[in-house]
Formats: sequence, structure tokens, C-alpha cells
Amino acid sequence: MTDEPAASIPAPRRPGPDLYDAPMFPFRTVVLGAFVPSLVFEIGVGAMLPIIAPTAVGLGANLAVAGVVAALLPVGQIIADLPAGALAARVGDRRAMILAGVVAAAAFVGAALAPSLITLAVAVLLTGAASAVFNLARHSYLTEITPPLRRARVLSTLAGVHRIGLFLGPFAGALVISGGSVANAYWLGVGAAAAATVTLLLVPDDTQRVGVPASGTLRERRAAQRALRRGGSGPSLVQILREHRAVFTSLGVAVLLVGAVRGARQTVLPLWGEHLDFDPATTSLIFGLAGAVDMLLFYPAGKVMDRMGRLWIGIPSMLVMGAAMVMLPFTHTIAGVAVAAALMGLGNGMSSGILMTLGSDVSPAQGRAQFLGMWRVFQDGGGALGPLVVSAGAALGSLAVGIWVTGALGVAAAGALARWVPRWSVHANRTTRRRAGLIP
Repeated sequence: MTDEPAASIPAPRRPGPDLYDAPMFPFRTVVLGAFVPSLVFEIGVGAMLPIIAPTAVGLGANLAVAGVVAALLPVGQIIADLPAGALAARVGDRRAMILAGVVAAAAFVGAALAPSLITLAVAVLLTGAASAVFNLARHSYLTEITPPLRRARVLSTLAGVHRIGLFLGPFAGALVISGGSVANAYWLGVGAAAAATVTLLLVPDDTQRVGVPASGTLRERRAAQRALRRGGSGPSLVQILREHRAVFTSLGVAVLLVGAVRGARQTVLPLWGEHLDFDPATTSLIFGLAGAVDMLLFYPAGKVMDRMGRLWIGIPSMLVMGAAMVMLPFTHTIAGVAVAAALMGLGNGMSSGILMTLGSDVSPAQGRAQFLGMWRVFQDGGGALGPLVVSAGAALGSLAVGIWVTGALGVAAAGALARWVPRWSVHANRTTRRRAGLIP
């Protein structure tokens, strides 16, 4: 897909079989080959998250250094996003996922046996890098095999599986740690990464039986198949950046803003609970409430995006999250904070899969993995930016102002989506689909 606006790209007047007649997805390929490994993999990562800082302290770090070590996980993801795209393009999506599972298992072993702080830091960084490769490859893989008008449901479900795994991981980790060593949670991660890898090895690849890739023009898809048969890895990252710079400098800004709002959600609730002197257990329960509401909405959100278009979810979700952020500093009781947290979870749940779906919509048939690698830099970069905005407000003397700024970012994200999604995606709403000849 070039940087020509979506609305002007020629499209057949009649819907093709890959839009309406194809099944939702091949069961073995998606459920057993993507959803199950993703769930298991994320349980391992989720089990690791709460114990990185305590492990670092046990190895001699102070709280500040322990926080830096814990932050190496998302840092590893951002650093590896671009190499992940190149790797997936060269060896294939499934092979990249398998390699990521092996690296993650080795990183978990390193963390479990870490004799020093440096070893632990390297293990955490490698885990983040492996997560980036795994996430990018499964995103590219599902884009390849899923019909466009069913894409949002599949990718929203994938996002939901990711969140469920991270939600269950700390509980599984607590279970294996109980009465034993903290290192048991890392060994759980070893088992989870190994199980995800074995599942991928056992499930056959149905990609070639599904048909042509699910995005791009027919000419692009045929060219991609010819390149695949020749064993080519597609265009270079420099070519992708040059050919799609207009997408990245417009829609990419919207992706960055959405990522920032969603990333801030992980920070504002614990910080505001601490500001109000809530008991840690109370804050954890409120955070869990937001997570429970979040996980209820991933499939309905995907169905709305498939039926009505991406903007019907993208804009409301950002406005709801922005409103919840603005509301939070006005709350001073457990009940008030819980209501704001539930509203935040509602908005975040509505946005489940929106960035992956948009990335799939606008990705080219040739060089898709490299394109999605750059896409995830914006997504993950935004996720890192949001907490920094909140922390900057707190450092300047007003946590409330930092939270309100993230609320304003929610409104800005909604505006950016409304401005740029119709330009680049024919699936923005029913009007853009009708103009492209995808629906009557």
C-alpha cells in the first residue's frame, strides 16, 4: 500500500470472496497457532512483572535502581521493534515466534539463576526483546490470514488474550512462590515460554491454504506471493520509511497519542491511590476492578469495528478514557476512585485491538513485517510516554495536573483518529467502505 489516500485507491465494485465468503479464521492456525501460545507466553511475562524489583533489591539494588531494572522490559520491547520486523520478514512470522519463545525461555532461566544485578538486567532486557518479536510476528501472521471484514474481531480477541494472560500471570506467580523461592516465578516463565514454543511447533501452518494476504491491492498481494516463493525478505526498512512517511507522520501521531493515553492508565491509579493514602490492598482491588471491566469488552469492540468501522470504537474509547482521567483528581473516596477506574477500564476495553487493526489495515502486502515493526515503535513509544507525562506532573508538584494533561491527550487522540483514519484506511467507517466498493 502506498501513501495514496485510502479513499482514492481503486477497489472492485463487488465484494470479493476473501471479504465475505471466507471463514472467520482457520481454527488450528489462529486458536492453536496464535491465541493459545499468546495466552501461555503472557502468563509467563505476567508472573515475572511483580518480582523484578524485589529480585533486584535482593541482589543489592536500591529502590531507584530496582525501578530502572524493571523498566528495562518495555525498553527492550521498543529497542527490538524494528529488528523484530526485519527478522519476521527474513525468516517468516511463525519461525520468528518460535525463536522468540526460545530466547524468552533462556532469559527466564537467566533471571532465575542471576548471580548479579547485571545478569538480571540483561535477562529482563532480553525478555522485553523476545516479547517484541513474538507480538510483532503474531500480528503480522494474523493480518496475513484474516479476511479484512473479520480482522478487528480476530485482533481484538488477540489483544484480549494478551490482557488475560498478563492478568493471570501474577496470580500464577504468587501460587508457585507461596512457601518457596521468588525464583519459582521465573521457572514458571521458562515453562510458559517452552509450552508456547512447543505449541507453535506442533500446529501446522495453514497460511498457504487460506489464500492471498488479507490487505493491500490485488496486484500487491500477488507480488507478495511471488516474493515469498522466491524467498525474498521484501523491501528494506529505509524503503518502508521513505514510501510510507506520510502515514507515519500523520496516522502515526494518532497511534502515539492513543498509546500514551493507554500507557498512562497503568500509572495514574496506583499514584492517585498513594496520594490519597489508600492501603496497597485497596489500590490493588481498584486496579483489578478496572482490569476486569477491561477484559469484558474485547470481542464486542472488535465486532463493532468490523460491522461499523474503526472510528466507531477509536473515537469513543479515547473520549471515555480522557473523561475518566479528568474525573480522577476530583475523587477523594474509595467509591469515587473505583468509579473512575471502572470508566477507565471501560474505555481501555473498548479500544482493545484498535492499534493492531489499524496497522493491519494500512500495512502493505510487501514489507508488512517491517512496516508493522515501525508501527509498533509508535505504539510502544506512546505507551512509555504516557507514564512519563504523569510522572512529570508529580515531579513539578502537581500529580493532578499530570493526570489532567493525559486526559487532554485522550481528546487529542480522538481528534487525530477522526482526522487521519479516513484518509488511510477504507475501513474507517461505512462511508469509506461504500466509496471503496466494499459494501453496497
